[in-house]
Parts: sequence; structure tokens; C-alpha cells
Amino acid sequence: MRTHRVHPQLGRAAVQIFAANDRMNQILIEHLDPAAWRAKPPGNVRTIAAIFTHMHNMRAKWVRLTAPHLGVPAQLNRAHCTPQQACAALAESAARCGEMLGEALGDDEGGEGGQDGRRVETFHRDGWARSWPVGPEMLCYMVAHEAHHRGQVCMLAHQLGFPLPVAVTSGIWNWEKLWKENGTRLEASS
Repeated sequence: MRTHRVHPQLGRAAVQIFAANDRMNQILIEHLDPAAWRAKPPGNVRTIAAIFTHMHNMRAKWVRLTAPHLGVPAQLNRAHCTPQQACAALAESAARCGEMLGEALGDDEGGEGGQDGRRVETFHRDGWARSWPVGPEMLCYMVAHEAHHRGQVCMLAHQLGFPLPVAVTSGIWNWEKLWKENGTRLEASS
């Protein structure tokens, strides 16, 4: 197994990136027509409610398998979850994932213990998958997983007759605004 030497600023950046990633999810739910939440797509496809509950439940699994000392968020039930419950649960699981990323990737404010002050040494994506040493791949996997599902949500909303406004689908690409909303100040590199 290879080990990574992680730059200390990566942890702080990873926390900010994952917070912006979660803000994108929150924006989609906030602007989604309530009728789209449980609308049944044709074929054997998840509902939008099931997609967002899956995203939260996967986050809970990542924390449970990788950093249970942070406290594992409760699972959501896709059959009964409301948009408001999903927003609250996603906010909680995003906070735990942010803490996990901070510890894993060396956030200056991260936890104690482990090599280089880190308590998270490996990332466990799923019980069936091999664990990875912590590094940028961990963050990339987490964000890519959620971006995939956001794409599904936008497509399903459109196919079901509830398209999201262009300002919303374009707005989730405005990282500067998302970071600002999360209290992050971007600094130009010199």
C-alpha cells in the first residue's frame, strides 16, 4: 500500500470544496418543484427523493467505515424522507465528511493522533471495496459521486416535467459564490 505525503493546506481546501459541493445539493433541493420529489420516473429508476437519501446514506457509510469517532449520522429512509429532512441530514453528513477530510488531509484545525496529527489514515468507500490511503483521490471520489447524482437529479426533474431554472443549474457552477456563501475567502496564488 502506498502512502501519501499530503500538503497541509489540502485539508483546509478539501473541507471548503466539500462544503461548496454540499451547497450545490442544497440549492437543487431548495429550487426543486415539490411535486418532483416523489414523482416516479419511467423504468426501474430511483426517484429524486431516493437519490438524495442515497447521497446522505453513502456519506454516513463513509464516516462509519473511515472515521466513526466523529459520530455517524443517522440513515434516511427514502420512502418517507421529505425535502426538509434531506436538507438537514445532508448538512449534518456534509459537516461530518468535512471533519473527516480535514483530519485525513491535514487541516490545521483537524483532530489529534495518527501520523502527522491525523486520526484518519485510510478511506473506506464501501465494505466491498479496498481501502485507499488518504490523499486527494479521497476528495475526488466523494465529489465525483455526488456530481454524478446531481446530474441524475437535474435530468430527471427535466424528464418528469419539472425542469430546474437555468439560473439554478448555472448557479451550481458558480464556485466563487458558493465559497462566499460558506464563508470562504479565495486568495489569488502568487
